[in-house]
Parts: sequence; C-alpha cells; structure tokens
Amino acid sequence: MWTEIVKRPQMDTASLSSTVSGILSDIRSRGDAAVLDYEAKFDHVELSDLRVSEAEMKEAERIISDNLRQSLEIAHANIQRFHESQRFNGEKIETAPGVTCWQKSIAIERVGLYIPGGSAPLFSTVLMLATPARIAGCSEIILCTPPNRQGKVHPAILVAARIAGVSQIYKAGGVQAIGAMAYGTESIPKVYKIFGPGNQYVMAAKQQVSLHDAAIDMPAGPSEVCVIADATSRADFVAADLLSQCEHGPDSQSVLITTSEELLNNVMKELDSQLEVLPRKEIASKSLANSLLILVSDTDEAIRLSNAYAPEHLIICTADYEELSEKVVNAGSVFLGHYSCESAGDYASGTNHTLPTHGYALAYSGVNLDSYCRKVTFQYLSAEGIASIGPAVEEMASQEELAGHKNAMTLRIKQVRENP
Repeated sequence: MWTEIVKRPQMDTASLSSTVSGILSDIRSRGDAAVLDYEAKFDHVELSDLRVSEAEMKEAERIISDNLRQSLEIAHANIQRFHESQRFNGEKIETAPGVTCWQKSIAIERVGLYIPGGSAPLFSTVLMLATPARIAGCSEIILCTPPNRQGKVHPAILVAARIAGVSQIYKAGGVQAIGAMAYGTESIPKVYKIFGPGNQYVMAAKQQVSLHDAAIDMPAGPSEVCVIADATSRADFVAADLLSQCEHGPDSQSVLITTSEELLNNVMKELDSQLEVLPRKEIASKSLANSLLILVSDTDEAIRLSNAYAPEHLIICTADYEELSEKVVNAGSVFLGHYSCESAGDYASGTNHTLPTHGYALAYSGVNLDSYCRKVTFQYLSAEGIASIGPAVEEMASQEELAGHKNAMTLRIKQVRENP
C-alpha cells in the first residue's frame, strides 16, 4: 500500500547514458588529451598539468584558517577511531579433523576517490573516503576533483587530503575523472575501485565503468533523509533536519513521518521561516517539491513505512527512539534522539557519510573499512584431512559428473592409504 509513497522521483537517463558513454570512450582512446579537453569544456579551465603540485599543497596549508584546520583534525580523529574499530581478525577453524580454514582481510592496492567541487566543495568527503582507505592499508589512494576556473583546487580539499593520507591528487571532474581512474591515462593511474558521490553524470559513469573496468563503492541516486517524529519532537529541529538535506541539490528528498498532526503543522511553518534565510534557498525550494510530510497512526506504523522507504539517513527523534531503533531493518545511517542531527554524521561524529541512496539501503551498506578490503579464504588439509572429507568430495564430484574433480581427490586418498 506504500508503493507510491516510497517511490523516488524518476529522471529520463536515456540521453544521459549515451552522452556518458561517448565521453568515456574518448577518455579511453585519448587519455590525458581528452581529460584536458573536457576540463576546458565542462569546468571552463585550461590546464597544462593535471596533477596537483607540492607548491599548491603548501599554498593551501597557508590559506586555510586555523579554525577549519582544527575542525578537520577533530573530524579526522573521530572518523579514524570509529573505522579502526572495524578491523577484521580472521580465526583459524578446524572444520573437520585435519582440515583448517581461515579468512584474511587484504587491502585493495589502488583505490580512486572522486570528490565533487561544484556548488559545494565536499572536503568532508575526503576525510570519509581516504581515512578508512589508509587504515585498511591501500598502498595508493588517488583523488580526482574538479578545479575552479583559475585551475585551483579548494584549499580545504587539499588540506583534508593531506591529513587523511591521500597519495596523489589530480584536477579532473565529472565523467572524465571517472573514466581516467577506471582506464588510466598518461598522468592518472588506473585504480581497482572507485569511491565517491557526484551528479547524475558521475553516477552513470561509475555504473558504466563498473561493468568491465573498475569496481565501485555502490550505486547511488540523489541524497535523502527520513525523520520519524512524535509530539515530543521539536518542530524547529525537525524542519532544520529536513532543510539540511534539501540544500544538497534540487533532486534531493526529505521525508517526515509523524504521529502528531500538530507537529506536522508546526514543521510546515518552520520550513517556511527557516527556508527564507538559507543561502541555498533556491536549491532547497526545488528539493522540497520532491519531499513528503506523512501522518501515521503510531510509531510502529512509522518504522514500518521507513523500512519500506529504506532511507539513506534516518533520524528517529521520538520518545521511544531506543525501542524503534531495534526495529530498523533498512537504512544507511541512523540518528537517535533529539540532539543527533544528520550534520553530526556528515562531518565529525565518526560514522561514514557515504551511504546507499535511492532505496539501495535495502541491500547495500555505507562505506566502511571492509569497502577497501577483500576477504581471501585459505585452507590447509593434512593427510588426516584427506581421510576425513576425501570420500565425501569423491562422491559429490562423481554425482555432479566432474571426473577431473573426483580424480584430484582420488589420487590423494590413494597416496594417504599407501603411505599412512
């Protein structure tokens, strides 16, 4: 019954896909020359070199304010602390006598990070993506971000990259950046997995290259938040949370699910008043057109609707938030209580803000330490192990009519029996 409610705004991607495919093909064929051409066309900048120099890094260090640097360092410390707690320790298990199996977490050697730099320079995303990559042990962390029209990268992006341990930074935005990292160019190394948000063109490019050339963190759509509120919630807090999401972009979506009609009406008033003073009012206004305010009978219905919607961000600011938190099944990141605004997770609480959107929280996790690793399994069989599971392997291989599989085990069984 909630099919229409949980449906996201849809866009026509047919022409977009064709455009993206053409750019990617050009990047694959012409490398740096194509990247430079597209930087001139889309970012309106003539570049002679794609790589950010050490002189530019030092200049950024001088420009950035002490307050912002300290804020970046506080956020980085919390992000690092949280992600370090996710380290995997594989345990050796004897599954049968003489058969030992275990799992080892091995870092992806070379990863690519895409950091948008359009209407808002997302230097916080640098910390979110590079910090776990460094903790995981990725030997090369490549970052691409679009420069401004003077050919400069925002200084906070560069300083955040240095704090978090990025290896190399390149001036490339949009589809051309994704293609360069997926295929490799004369300047930009090919990576094995690409991370990071972006507009619909970037998302389409990531999905296209993921078919054959590089893995990606997750499919994604416009950003979104769902707030579950009741009569104890503060209308000004709720409205602020909804608008903080709306200002991301005109295709973002904010959803309020509440048991209180009075609160709903008060939130509508707050939205009007708070919207008026937002610098990004025009963007937020368009996003509000995609947004929903929903009245339900009780908080149990609210959490069931939220689970059906599977939001990227879920804020539960009800009196029974602890009880409801136990019922969360589908969400990217959850914020509990009246003081846990989404902004905390976006910047400095320690959790990662790169999350599944557009309903992908039904099946995907947000970025975490495991996103930068592969789990490789190991096994060791002794002569005792051959004796304990060998006959079962022979029988199963025989029944699947895979004689070569059976023979590989039969030879070992014979060896063990002849040389006990």
